[in-house]
Order: sequence, then structure tokens, then C-alpha cells
Amino acid sequence: MANERKPLISKNVLYAGEGETPSFENGSKATFHFKTFKNDEDKTQIDCSRNLGQPFELLIGKNFKLEVWEELIKTMREKEVARFICDKSLVGGYPIVAKSLRSLAKKAKGEITEEHDHHEHSCSLSAMKSTGYPDLDDLMVNEQDLIFEIELLKYEKPGEYQKETWQMDADEKLTNVPELKEIGNQLYQQKKYKEAADKYAEALGCLEQLCLHEKPGDEPWLRLDRMKIPFLLNYAQCKLFLGDYYEVIEHTSTVLEKDKDNVKALYRRAKAHVKCWNPQEAKEDFNRAATLDPSLTKTVKKELDELEKLIKEHNADDKEKLKALFK
Repeated sequence: MANERKPLISKNVLYAGEGETPSFENGSKATFHFKTFKNDEDKTQIDCSRNLGQPFELLIGKNFKLEVWEELIKTMREKEVARFICDKSLVGGYPIVAKSLRSLAKKAKGEITEEHDHHEHSCSLSAMKSTGYPDLDDLMVNEQDLIFEIELLKYEKPGEYQKETWQMDADEKLTNVPELKEIGNQLYQQKKYKEAADKYAEALGCLEQLCLHEKPGDEPWLRLDRMKIPFLLNYAQCKLFLGDYYEVIEHTSTVLEKDKDNVKALYRRAKAHVKCWNPQEAKEDFNRAATLDPSLTKTVKKELDELEKLIKEHNADDKEKLKALFK
């Protein structure tokens, strides 16, 4: 019929997949690869998740910006491959989603930084309307139907996958903190310092997010704030082994703002001050640590003796450089 309207979504199954169609309850996760094409004569390819470096993970019922993707996924079975033609009225958010995915892929490869990305897209009013990718800008100006070829790799019900911190509610975050500490401690004992530091940082992130829901200074906030101290200390210790001495100074100083007599923080900051060649600050921290904990007296004396040797060597080098200037 001449006035019959085309469907907003049409589906063509390329591979039937396995099992029954999942329930896709809220909080479940779908992992899939996708290709995006223009619905033009050449079926011009726009994006491919394999080229971006990893499949996409979609949490069901979380109001994802490109809502149509959830609708498409909910019609599929695991391992199914299908091609969908979607009306332009449903895909207006695609350029913004694609921009984010492309930028994340480039950042993962070290090709761009946050600073570069911000400058590129905020230097003028017209640039603010730009994605920074000409083909995506064209889609924003000339809206059109898009084709998505989707391969549903995996479907996981709530509880079947490890949630990221941002996906957890407050109770889950609080429960996750000691688990992260245990994993971090195990990694530390295996001398996997970078991996251990990542776990301690993740725990700190949980605590920081929980603090946002409390009023600063109130007892719940103070309790959460105090919980950060062992993670800050452990993180600093990992960074000490990794040679990230300025980070050690930063995080131990944060501990000392909360607990001015924390011996571990003073000792670790002193070690980092030596490496950053802040000898006076190192001496002060070493001496205060020994005063607070006399059992460290022998260890601190050894550290200070070594520091004095380094100071003499440093001064001798400076004298030689001065002599060279006047030759």
C-alpha cells in the first residue's frame, strides 16, 4: 500500500545463535561486538568494535544513551549474529556514543590525552557542537538510517559478573573494600606491586564515593575517612617499590593530615624525600618517626648515616662543578 509506513527497526538473522533468548533482566550484562554502517548504496562502514580494541559491555536497564541498542540486544540469543536497520529517529545519539568509544580506544593506545581532547572540542562555539570526527559530525548534521551488525558474545545475569565500582550500590561498595584489601595484600606478598597498588586504589575509590553520600565532619563520614588510612599507606608502600616517589610523598602527606603521628607515613615519606633529594625534610621525618617509635632508633640512625654520606657526596659534586665554571 502506498501509505504503508516502514518499520522503525528491521532485523535479519545471519547466525541463529544458541539456547533460548535470555530474560535480559535489569542489571544483567550483554557483551557484544558491533559494526555500524550507513544505509546507503555502498553500505559505508562507520565503526567496528574489533578495530576499537574490545567488545562493548551493555548493562540492561541503566538508561544507556543509545537506547535502541538495548532494544536490539533483547531480541538476540548468545552467539547470535544479526543485522538491524534502524530508523534515523532512533539513532540520533550514535555520534556521541561513537565519539566516546573512539576516544577511549585512542587513549588506551596512548594516542591522545584528556588535555588534547578538551582543547580540540572546546576552543569555539562551533567546536562545541563537533565530535572531532568528520564522519560523525556529518551524521549529526545529516541524520540517516543506520545499520548495526551485532554479535552477542555473552549474556550474564546479575551476580554472574564482577561489578565495577561505579555499578555497585553503597552496601556492595562497603563489602568490596575488605575484599580488595585482601587481594591487594596477596599481590603485594607476591611482589606484584603495580597490581597491588591498583587494588588499593580501587578500594580508596569505593571509600571516596561512599564519603560523597555523607556530610563532611559527621561521624559516618569520619569513619569512612579513617578507613582510607591503611589503603593510603599500602598504596604508598607499593609506589615506593615502584620508584614513584612523588606519589609516595603525596599519599603519606594525606595520611599525616588525618593522623599527624602516623609512624609508617613518616618513615615512608622520609624514604621518598631522600629519593627526591629533599634531605632536610627527610631528616625531620626520620627523626620524628624515631621519637614516636623508639624501636626504630637503630634503623633510623642507619638511614640518617647513609643520608649524611649522600649529602657529603652531593656537596663535593657541587664544589667540583663550581670549580669547572671558573677554569
